[in-house]
Amino acid sequence: MQKERIIMGIDPGTKIMGYGIIEVKNGKMKCILYGIIDLSKFKNHALKLKKISERVTELIEQYAPDEMALEAPFYSKNVQVAIKLGRAQGVAMAAALVNEIPIAEYAPRKIKQSVTGQGEASKEQVASMLKNLLELKDDKIIIDATDALGVAVCHYFQTSLGISTEPKVSGWGAFIKSNPDRIK
Repeated sequence: MQKERIIMGIDPGTKIMGYGIIEVKNGKMKCILYGIIDLSKFKNHALKLKKISERVTELIEQYAPDEMALEAPFYSKNVQVAIKLGRAQGVAMAAALVNEIPIAEYAPRKIKQSVTGQGEASKEQVASMLKNLLELKDDKIIIDATDALGVAVCHYFQTSLGISTEPKVSGWGAFIKSNPDRIK
C-alpha cells in the first residue's frame, strides 16, 4: 500500500507560472489546487523572481507538499529567454529546497507522454486528459495551470512505477539524516 502524499507541480514561466497540487491517497489522485502566478504586470525581472519566491513559499507553507516536480527548461533559440526561464525555475526549486522538499524535473515530452500516452500531444489534449483523470469541474481551463498539474501527475506516475527521477535533491539536512556514517 502506497503512503499518502502531496505533490506540487510547477510549470516555470516569466510571464505566467503555473502551479498544481495533487494529493495521492490509496493510489487515487485528487486535485487540491491549481492556478497561475501572473508575472506580466512586473517589468523588472528581479521583481518577477521575488514574486515567484513569495508565492511558491506561500503555497508550500499552506499545503505542505511532500515533493515538488518541475518542467525542465526546453531548448530555446533566444538565449536571454532561456536564461530568464532558468532563473524562474531555480527560484521555485530554491523555495522547495529551503523547506527540505525533494525535487524532480521532467522534460515536456515526458510529461505529455505520461499524461496522454503521446509525447507530441498538444497542451489542450493534456488539459483534457487531466480533466478526466482528476475529475476537474472547471469549464474554464487555464493551460499553464493544467501544465503544472501535468507535471505533478507525471511525477506520481513515474515514482509509483519505481522509475528513478534523479536528480532528486532535498537538501543537506536530509542528506545528513540518511548518511550519518559519511559525516566526520
